[in-house]
Amino acid sequence: MPHSAAPLPDRPILGIETSCDETACAVYDGERLLAHVLHSQVRLHAEYGGVVPELASRDHVARIHDLVSATLRDARLAPDDLGGIAYTAGPGLIGALMVGGAVAAGLAAALDLPLIPVHHMEAHLLAPMLEARQPAFPFVALLVSGGHTLLVAVRGIGDYELLGESLDDAVGEAFDKTAKLLGLPYPGGPELARLAERGDGARFRFPRPMTDRPGLDFSFSGLKTAVLTTLKAAGGGAERGIPADSPHLGILPGADKADLAASFQEAVTDTLAIKCARALAQTGYAQLVVAGGVGANLRLREKLAALAQRERFELFFPRQAFCTDNGAMIAYTGWARRAEGRPAGAGLFTTPRWPLAQLRPPGMDAQARRGDRDVAL
Repeated sequence: MPHSAAPLPDRPILGIETSCDETACAVYDGERLLAHVLHSQVRLHAEYGGVVPELASRDHVARIHDLVSATLRDARLAPDDLGGIAYTAGPGLIGALMVGGAVAAGLAAALDLPLIPVHHMEAHLLAPMLEARQPAFPFVALLVSGGHTLLVAVRGIGDYELLGESLDDAVGEAFDKTAKLLGLPYPGGPELARLAERGDGARFRFPRPMTDRPGLDFSFSGLKTAVLTTLKAAGGGAERGIPADSPHLGILPGADKADLAASFQEAVTDTLAIKCARALAQTGYAQLVVAGGVGANLRLREKLAALAQRERFELFFPRQAFCTDNGAMIAYTGWARRAEGRPAGAGLFTTPRWPLAQLRPPGMDAQARRGDRDVAL
């Protein structure tokens, strides 16, 4: 039997997310989220201080079938009730992406349903649409995660203009690297934010990179260097025989370390807020969406909320659980992109790199998926 060319109307979409170290599934029916289930690999990777791609892929293989079953059970659906299978096609770790993609392709083939490739960052961008209070197009989106820092003008689904991006470290990467310098456990970013709650953010003065010049690009690598220089100046390590060039200088007294973490966080969140204000002024838009893992940072939320009140714009976040990688945003984006559904037999598309600017409105995106980085199974 030939596979369907488009999702069956009014039937829910199953979304599968395996771009990095979360295995997640969800079902969305066009009006509400019916179920979402997630397994995090944080404990698996903690002893290595970061994500090990091969281990991530293997754990996805071990978990994903049970998670799909649990999601359908929670949604009170049978597989035959579905109208399409959405999956994260990129960007991300290619091995991890292929696990989710292969399972999605297998389900699509077995159920005679279309396969819907989803762009991971577009899914983050659209995550606030899962909330009762939703932004209306157009708006500015700040996408902040371990791998990305982007400012995007969003005119509609698939109608995106890149306004600014990080020229080096993504903001989440800067948090993680600084946390490692401070000797904090993995995952470093959330640990640094928790430590910063006890610190004085005005004690150390760190630069607000690229805010003293026009433009909307970011640079965070220098902040890590500033932290390292401050640690050395404070004698971090010398009294215990630790070399000055050691990557692990986080032995300052607790209060000093908390102050340093808070000061670093202030510099990062100030920088993000300044650039957001510029992006809103440049576009003339009056709504800001903040998404991605760093969007869960409470200090960033506080600072942007104060800015929104002062500058009179509306601010939107997904709920905390949907800031980090999740299946709900994939299922929602799959629904929005259901016109992109293609027969499972057409080949599985996955790519580790996929510029957001390549996307087009639903129904116009097929060409953007053809490239020499495509992986077909």
